[in-house]
Formats: sequence, structure tokens, C-alpha cells
Amino acid sequence: MTKKGQTIIAVVGAGKCSKKMKDLAEAVGKAIAERGGILICGGLGGIMEGAAKGAKSKKGITIGILPGDSKGDANEYIDFAIPTGIGEARNLVVIKTADGIVALPGKYGTLSEMAFSLKLEKPMVSLSAWNISERVERFEDPVKAVERLFQIIGK
Repeated sequence: MTKKGQTIIAVVGAGKCSKKMKDLAEAVGKAIAERGGILICGGLGGIMEGAAKGAKSKKGITIGILPGDSKGDANEYIDFAIPTGIGEARNLVVIKTADGIVALPGKYGTLSEMAFSLKLEKPMVSLSAWNISERVERFEDPVKAVERLFQIIGK
């Protein structure tokens, strides 16, 4: 949690996805912003862009932890682009920064973020993402998933 009490929620998922998945991510981003949360993600396209777009539509704050060296790589909905130059290792930075995680479908990068979440004992919910642990509650409704995550965090 930030000093001002705002909760930081990571949204993880595929960098390239269907419109349906992007729309789902957008709904997640909206729900996070509506609860006063700050959205953090990898800052690129797909799920990350959808979630950031949703948060911005509700006047939320977005942070993108980028794998490369250029702020210009961030999608247009990122307020604070942080280029790391560390490639996929930036996934750990995303998870370490977050108070909780919403996982959507993705490939091995998403799986690594989910594994980091479990290893660091960060609260996490899933919307059709990898089924890797009984500790991860699964949802179909993005608003209910975000509500539950905030409940677990205690906000």
C-alpha cells in the first residue's frame, strides 16, 4: 500500500490478445480505478493496454514497468512509464510493487508473474489464467474478481 493509502494492483496477461480478452482487461482496469486503486502492469499492449485504458477511463493512475530502455514503448494509457532495460526480469518488479494481482490469460511471462505472486505470498485472483494453485481464486466476472481482491487485501 502506498503512503497515502492507495492500493496498487497489478494486472498481468498476454501482450497480444483477442478483443474479448482486451475488453475483459478494460473492465478490470475500470473496477480497480473505481475503488481508488493504482494500476501497475508491464506497460505494453494486449491485456496491459486494455487494463490501462479501463483505468484511465475512470480517471485512475497507471504505471508501466517496461522491459526495454524507452518510455516511448509504453501504451498510450500509461501515466508513469518506467523503462528498466532488464527484459522479462521486469515481471518481478511489477509483482514486488503490487499489493495484489489480477491474472488474465497469457503465456510464460504471465506464468512467471503468477509464480512470483505465489512465492512472495501476494494476494491474487484469476480471470481464466493459468490454474496453478488452489490459493488462487478463479472468477469469470471482472468486477467480482477485483472486489474480492480488495477484500483479501483488506481495503
